[in-house]
Amino acid sequence: MMGVESGEFPVKLFISIVFLFILLAVAFVFGSQNEQLIELNYIIAKSEISVSQAVSLFTFIGFLIGFVISTLFSMARRLKRK
Repeated sequence: MMGVESGEFPVKLFISIVFLFILLAVAFVFGSQNEQLIELNYIIAKSEISVSQAVSLFTFIGFLIGFVISTLFSMARRLKRK
């Protein structure tokens, strides 16, 4: 396997980290510019949060769902190989 074992810096990791920092910077700018309140209606309750908080919340939920699905597929593929 190339990369860490051969002393080379993993380029894929570097690109991922740079991309993550760019997304965080864009999210920070977006959050600082959007302070309007919106009302979220849940099945049981309601709450008022800012647009930036709603975007952050739903982005985190989407990331979490994607991570869980990706992990499950990865585990299934590893178990299939054995």
